[in-house]
Amino acid sequence: MIPRAIPPFVRKLAGFYPVVTILGPRQSGKTTLAKALFPAHEYRSLEAEDIRLAARDDPRGFLANGTKPMVIDEVQRFPSLLTYIQEMADARGEKGQYILTGSQQPDLAAAIGESLAGRTGICELLPLSLGELDAAGLAADTARDALLWRGFMPRLWADDAPIDPATYYRDYFQTYVQRDVRRLVNIQDLDTFSVFVRLLAGGAGQLLNRDSLARDAGISVPTAVKWLNALEASFLVFRLRPWHGNLGTRQIKSPKIYFSEPGLAAWLVGIRDASQIAAHPLIGSLFENLIVAEARKSRLNRGLDPDMWFYRNAKGTVEVDLLLEADGKLHPREIKASSTYSGHFRKSLTGFAKAVPAAAPPKIVYSGCTLGNLAIDFHDTASWCP
Repeated sequence: MIPRAIPPFVRKLAGFYPVVTILGPRQSGKTTLAKALFPAHEYRSLEAEDIRLAARDDPRGFLANGTKPMVIDEVQRFPSLLTYIQEMADARGEKGQYILTGSQQPDLAAAIGESLAGRTGICELLPLSLGELDAAGLAADTARDALLWRGFMPRLWADDAPIDPATYYRDYFQTYVQRDVRRLVNIQDLDTFSVFVRLLAGGAGQLLNRDSLARDAGISVPTAVKWLNALEASFLVFRLRPWHGNLGTRQIKSPKIYFSEPGLAAWLVGIRDASQIAAHPLIGSLFENLIVAEARKSRLNRGLDPDMWFYRNAKGTVEVDLLLEADGKLHPREIKASSTYSGHFRKSLTGFAKAVPAAAPPKIVYSGCTLGNLAIDFHDTASWCP
């Protein structure tokens, strides 16, 4: 098991709350993390039908069976159980009694809000980060093209029985993505849904145009919105909103969409081998996806809100790929897939500095950097390429 960066935050939550909820995409390592951090807890998975039926038939008995604290996996399969968890947690009055994991949000989020408000700490575990790979001594395997092809799913970095990334992501898409999204929305035509997700991957890092996306996929705009929301609820994609001095304006402008797992995005656009990366027309978008996802992991692993945006002026002449907020300042980051540094990279950053003079000094990340050096706290400006 590759050591993860998030355990200090999870342990901190377990010392504060009777319940800790670990959310994240399928196979990001939630179960492994929960078992490793809480070995004395009894483990039960609601993915197993017999366990799920036992919980539904007698939820109080299910939770009271034994005196051990409990890890309950895939709790989104039976969100109503949270009402009984609240009851048991209140009765016992102990911290860290229940460790829950889940990979879908809507029903689970509603159940948490209704039953566990003030009783649970919530964290989000994404796939492996560059920092975790670097700490595990795997920096030699983190060349740009290899990373974009292989991705960051823990299964793909396991020493035992390694699997080819193309095979893994094909099975992942068919087994988890299609199945989980079908649970959230009624998808009749899986082929059309597959086209939709591939179009979304092809537009990663671009402004989201729902009308164009729906038209290209051959579906209605409401259907496109529903499918996109389901993918986001399953932690497969996330939105990066534009920064604007007016908070309300930030919420209504078009966001950009990124994939939590860059390797899945690469597979969806047709990449089946690392040798295809360098000449691929979407190399810039894929590399940007990788770095933006890394910034998100950096914050979530430390228990911070992902306060991240991009900047684009009204004319579209100045655009900064990533803005991070820390210490009351905006930290602009420009992302380039090129292996060779160019002064031209600073053009948009210069325009942004004029528009927002109070921002922190800008930094540039390009693929000519040693990617191991990017395995950092994304506010540690000294570690960024010049």
